Amino acid sequence: QVQLAESGGGLVQAGGSLRLTCAASGRTFSSDAMGWFRRAPEKEREFVAGINWRGSNIYYADSVKGRFTISRDNAKNTLYLQMTSLKAEDTAVYYCARARAGLSLSPALYDSWGRGTQVTVSS
Repeated sequence: QVQLAESGGGLVQAGGSLRLTCAASGRTFSSDAMGWFRRAPEKEREFVAGINWRGSNIYYADSVKGRFTISRDNAKNTLYLQMTSLKAEDTAVYYCARARAGLSLSPALYDSWGRGTQVTVSS
């Protein structure tokens, strides 16, 4: 069982940038597809970005495409989400997760989750 811990959240002004980090422990995730999800107030958890084990297949939600960048460092068991041009609508708790198999947009196909980190974008 892998344990995931997000960090890097905080308060940022609209138009600003933030980088989220997901550190894994317990075992490596080098062979696992990983994803970032978020849950905004009164919203369901939604897919943000995903990346396969090699980093050769990357997928973004339309709402963040062109603004967010997902990356991973398998040697460090670390996943990143670089967020730029942040908007108030990006305010949410952000979670990293490990896929059960390959890259997927469905939360149901992820079996390990971090506790989340709060991102608040002020207008």
